[in-house]
Amino acid sequence: MTIDIELAELTAGIDALYRRTPRSDGFLDKEGLIPVAMAEITPTALADYVEARSKLDALKARLPADADSAMRAGYLAEMIDSLLALVTTFESGDISFADRVARQIRVQTQLVPQAELDGYRNTIREKLDVLGYGGGSLEDDFARYEAEARLPTDQVLSVLGDFIHEARDRTVATMFPAMANEWMEPVGVTQVPFSAYCDFHARQVLLNLDFPYTRFSLKHLATHEVFPGHLVHMKLREEMVADGRMPLDGAQVVTSSASSALFEGIADNGMEFLDWLEGPEDEMGVALQRLRSALRCNAAWMMHQQGMTPDQIVPIVAGQGLQDPVTARSRLAFLHHDLRAPFVFAYYGGEMAVHAVWQTVPPERRAEFWAYIYGNMHTPTTLARYWR
Repeated sequence: MTIDIELAELTAGIDALYRRTPRSDGFLDKEGLIPVAMAEITPTALADYVEARSKLDALKARLPADADSAMRAGYLAEMIDSLLALVTTFESGDISFADRVARQIRVQTQLVPQAELDGYRNTIREKLDVLGYGGGSLEDDFARYEAEARLPTDQVLSVLGDFIHEARDRTVATMFPAMANEWMEPVGVTQVPFSAYCDFHARQVLLNLDFPYTRFSLKHLATHEVFPGHLVHMKLREEMVADGRMPLDGAQVVTSSASSALFEGIADNGMEFLDWLEGPEDEMGVALQRLRSALRCNAAWMMHQQGMTPDQIVPIVAGQGLQDPVTARSRLAFLHHDLRAPFVFAYYGGEMAVHAVWQTVPPERRAEFWAYIYGNMHTPTTLARYWR
């Protein structure tokens, strides 16, 4: 049995072990460690996390010899270490939040610097002026813009559907022609701990109607959750595993693991992949998306590393993120979930990791890059190291 198959089966075994521990019947707990599997994988039978740790250590000891390339060895080493960190967390062992972010998500573990946040706020200021929303403070002018740009709730599913259609057309035309017959139906939900969710097997994108949306935010969700984001990424991985072009572990989406940043980073770069940023409103939307994503990282850091309370954190995040406190608080609800707490770093860290490499790709190599990034399992480290 190859190390790839053993890792997939062992990860499925850890997921089964995690699910055996009684938890709530909430959405996030029902997802387990592996929310989506695109192939049938037999879980390794595990008595406890001690046995899981032993088997992970044994796999790690076989690297790099048992990997088929240096890139693959690097990825497997980081993935196995992220699972070891998860096992320690599941055991309620001694591991700091900083170590969890570093080992599980494999991104920088600190507060996003104020200068970086200010850069996004400056871009928002510039674009508001161009759009005719000037004359007041940034907070007041943005609130005026957002109030006018916000879509009525009864229109958001229709608008999201229109964006999914256009995103599919662009994906088929420029990236993956085989996606022409794929689709995801927008479905409204309420009282859930997410804004949108890609239900791969049901082919539905679930949209939380409790949150406000603008046309840009729905356009971003269409590219992130569907084309060319999660739906496309998982469909391609499903096909590649089935025909032997990708190792078996590529058929697993593993929460808060070394694979998470690239899973989210590919999705968050969807509009850029499709060359679909159209004017100052979209440019402002990207800056706002990154600002709020970075602030969610800071909120997680303040809560879990610095011991601050939500009542202390929400005014900071709401004020800097140009968001009302009620909405800001609701967007941070999943930070209380132990498995999901470091996962917020996968969004901002993943977007920045993919974007940094994407900026170096000349137009004539885009098809090669897409085949590479969608066709291989990566962490931020391995993507930056091995893409040439």
